[in-house]
Amino acid sequence: MSTTTVIPLTTADADSLVATARRVAESAGVTVSITVLDAGGHLLAFRRDDRAVLISGETSTRKAYTALQLDAPTADLVDLVKPDGPFHSLTTALDRPLLFIGGGLPVHRDGRLVGAIGVGGGAPEQDHAFALAAVEALV
Repeated sequence: MSTTTVIPLTTADADSLVATARRVAESAGVTVSITVLDAGGHLLAFRRDDRAVLISGETSTRKAYTALQLDAPTADLVDLVKPDGPFHSLTTALDRPLLFIGGGLPVHRDGRLVGAIGVGGGAPEQDHAFALAAVEALV
């Protein structure tokens, strides 16, 4: 039996995720907040652009937390929590609030969940694209 050691998400990784997401958002003319969490849900990095709407700080964090807890992009979960969806009650089932809006992505390394990123401030499709660009650029 072989064991594989998975390197956890580092602060350097988190800085890279934030820088990439911010660069892509800035090139699109969108001001955002970006949150990066480690696998335990602990904050590794946070940044809010000066003119980003204030609530984007909260939404980016909730998106990252939701993506981490469910190990899925938040954009893929939207229909599941609608009134007729199978996870309708999930939005109120936990003490810590989840947010089912595009912009949250889990981060994997060697097939294992090591953290998550959340982006808030743009339209959900934009936030998702900014987070995706950051995750895809992570080496």
